[in-house]
Amino acid sequence: MRPASCQHRVAAVQPDGGPSRRGVPTAAPGRSYAGPVASRHLVERRLTALGERLRGLRAELAVTDEQLQVLAEEAGDLHLRSLVSETPMAERDHRDAERHAEAMRRHRSEVHAEIERVEAEQDQLLDRLLEAQG
Repeated sequence: MRPASCQHRVAAVQPDGGPSRRGVPTAAPGRSYAGPVASRHLVERRLTALGERLRGLRAELAVTDEQLQVLAEEAGDLHLRSLVSETPMAERDHRDAERHAEAMRRHRSEVHAEIERVEAEQDQLLDRLLEAQG
């Protein structure tokens, strides 16, 4: 049994937004059953969390960009060295450096995609907040 502070009624949401099998009214699909004040508070909390997440992602992107620049320069240097020396060891070093640079490019792409996703979610929440006010 749950403690008294954790007990609450959970309503099952039906696809048509009608009452659940238990007879408890439910919210329409995609809508919160909470009132406008609670909904606004939740949206503001989510916006705050997304803002913090964006700051962290942008910092990670800056670090990733710096690391990618160093790795790409190193791969270029090792490529030139492998062309000049024509040894299997130099070629292997170049391939390894190029793999590291490519892995960092993929990571950068993933971080950038996550930033775009979080920004899109933030825009949706801001639109929702503006709709609730107007």
